[in-house]
Amino acid sequence: MQHNSTFIQSFIKYYDYPTDAIALFTEVLEKLDNKKSFARSFDSLIKKFVSHKAVINASLLNSLEKLAIRMGYSPYTLNFVFLLSLTEYLKKQYTLLGIDDKIYYDTMADLKYKLLECIECKGVPGTFVPSWYNGFFRLERVAYGRFQYEIRVITDGEYTLKCGRIIKKGDIYLNFHIPSSGVPLTDEIRFASYREAYERVKNLFPDGKVLFGCHSWLLFPNHREFLPENLNIIRFMDDFEIVKWNENDTFKDGWRIFGKDASLPYEKLPKDTRLKKSYAEWLLKGNKTGEGLGFFLFDGEKIIK
Repeated sequence: MQHNSTFIQSFIKYYDYPTDAIALFTEVLEKLDNKKSFARSFDSLIKKFVSHKAVINASLLNSLEKLAIRMGYSPYTLNFVFLLSLTEYLKKQYTLLGIDDKIYYDTMADLKYKLLECIECKGVPGTFVPSWYNGFFRLERVAYGRFQYEIRVITDGEYTLKCGRIIKKGDIYLNFHIPSSGVPLTDEIRFASYREAYERVKNLFPDGKVLFGCHSWLLFPNHREFLPENLNIIRFMDDFEIVKWNENDTFKDGWRIFGKDASLPYEKLPKDTRLKKSYAEWLLKGNKTGEGLGFFLFDGEKIIK
């Protein structure tokens, strides 16, 4: 078999997955273990993925969807079991490269975040963004504390930060993502992550100042007009110099705030948190949402502005 059910069970218990999700994934794994026709199809996809340098593409997902239908499960669920089946493979890669277990487990915590998002938005354990994991299984994206990081290159545009640093095409920077872990974006949490990331990549920046970058709905500058000043989102925005931003005609990130309720008419959006209340009222007034691109320099202890 191409998947190690014992490792997978240990993995999901480590992260304390929801009981219903564990039961469903266990059922799927047992069916794969016990029915040869399913096992052959599934294991061939695992083998192809590993031998072709970790690419989750449309062809692979189409094959997984067809197998999910044959097995009687949601494609979201089989997508997730496929990823679970690769967790041991990834751990071996980390070990070969001398990357410690803490980083592996911090990084793979993202699977639980996406699992909970799928339960909330789609009503079934699984994931609706399997291609997101290409970066993880290629070892291009790792978690250091609260955030997930990857080295990227500026491909267009030129920006001058207030501190005088010119960012131009070809420059490298440390791009990062903010997973929906539920951990508040406090000063202590944010800077602990920045410091850990800094120590990992500082040798790539000759002047000792690491350029961090982020493109996110969290960096929408108009947040200052309608979000409470003491929200951690505002403090997070203050870390950055936002060099580019845009408004969107549709709120494509609405599910990140409202979950399954994101498609409701604005007047029916839930307001049970300050963030939801602020966004619902902003949208009801006919305002647009958006996203921003921001950068900052970090010297290992403080942001340079």
